[in-house]
Amino acid sequence: MLNYNIRGENIEVTPAIREHVEKKIGKLGRYFNETPDANVHVNLKVYQDTTTKVEVTIPMPHLVLRAEERNEDMYAGIDLIVNKLERQIRKHKTKVNRKMREKGSPKEFFAAQEDLSNVEPNPEANGVPAYQEEEDDMELVRTKQFNLKPMDSEEAILQMNLLGHNFFIFTDADSNATNIVYKRRDGKYGLIETN
Repeated sequence: MLNYNIRGENIEVTPAIREHVEKKIGKLGRYFNETPDANVHVNLKVYQDTTTKVEVTIPMPHLVLRAEERNEDMYAGIDLIVNKLERQIRKHKTKVNRKMREKGSPKEFFAAQEDLSNVEPNPEANGVPAYQEEEDDMELVRTKQFNLKPMDSEEAILQMNLLGHNFFIFTDADSNATNIVYKRRDGKYGLIETN
């Protein structure tokens, strides 16, 4: 069962918006054998120039779906974000199915491939094109190995900027945990802490 947590920043979440979000995101259930028991976190934001941003995060046991979309029209943004989430599910499903063929198949988490081969977004999706099957672009082309130096997050940000990267992995000097700092789209920095 999908439980929706819809928040608005600079916008009131009206019943019409809530219904549209739940209707569109609820269609993702067709990709699973059973509707997953998950919380759907939706953040809707309107900027001063009236552009909107839709962020959706759906944490599940073996997969975290996350996407964001900026658009002039909030409803079109919701439709586009559902297409992004569908692509993520299909990519993950392809990867899982490949591993199942190699190792043997436990109970399927996803619906059968033939059920989804002709899936297209709702025609009322504001001009959003039908999904086209993507080639497997998850080929690993390079591997790097390095030792994680103990440091604090400020030093990690400096190292990241010196290297010209948009993320940096390091060992936190206080907790000895592996953490990641990254540069956000707004130019600020984020920190991912591991347990």
